[in-house]
Order: sequence, then structure tokens, then C-alpha cells
Amino acid sequence: MNQKLLLPSIFTVMLSAACVSPIDTRPRLDLLGDPAPVSAATRTIVIAPNAKYVNVTGGETVKFVVGDKSFAWYFDGPEDVSSFDLNRIAPSGVLDHAVIAYVAPNPLYMGDGDHHGHGAHGGGGHDGSRK
Repeated sequence: MNQKLLLPSIFTVMLSAACVSPIDTRPRLDLLGDPAPVSAATRTIVIAPNAKYVNVTGGETVKFVVGDKSFAWYFDGPEDVSSFDLNRIAPSGVLDHAVIAYVAPNPLYMGDGDHHGHGAHGGGGHDGSRK
């Protein structure tokens, strides 16, 4: 191979690879729901230090308590957003570890309206207590 062509080709490939940025496949924040006043919450979930996940249902306004801090969220996103890290919506400094919110579909928009409970990902075991 011609050495005069090899070096520019290698340089071009390396430069192209450096310019490619990773694509963020997470849903946009506006698709996760909306912040809500704590007083509007209809349910409270206390997130323990060892909590890995919480189960919520679309249409709920949930108050999350973490130590002496709290925030509330109205889960009104589309059905295809079934889980996300609460750190994406929590105020800065509230959560010090990843806690996944598993969001069950809003029962108001389900065909037979015969679905009950919170979360489509199993019961209990989230290490956060529910009040």
C-alpha cells in the first residue's frame, strides 16, 4: 500500500472516531412527569439508604422522603417509559445512590380497568417503606 495514503487515512479514521459522541437514549425529562408540591402527594415513599428501587403507578403524585429531605413528583409520562433513575428528577443532593422508579401504567388508560397495585415489577423488596 502507498505509505503516502496510509498515514492520512489512519489520521482521518482516528479523527472521525474522536468526533462521534455517545447518544443519550434515556427519555427526556419532560417525558418522566412533572415536579409537584409535596402537599399535593397522595402517597409517601420513604427511601432507605439501601433502597434499590420503588414502584409507582402512572397518574400518582408521590412524595419521596430521604432522611430529612423530601420532594414530590407527578408521574404522568407515556406508557413506554416504564423505569428511570430517580436521580434524574430528584433535587440536587437529595439522593446519594441510584434508585430506580418502576412505573406501572396509569389504570385510567388501561382497557379493562381491572388492574390494581403499584408497579408491574413485583411487590415489596424495594427497601423503602410506604406510608
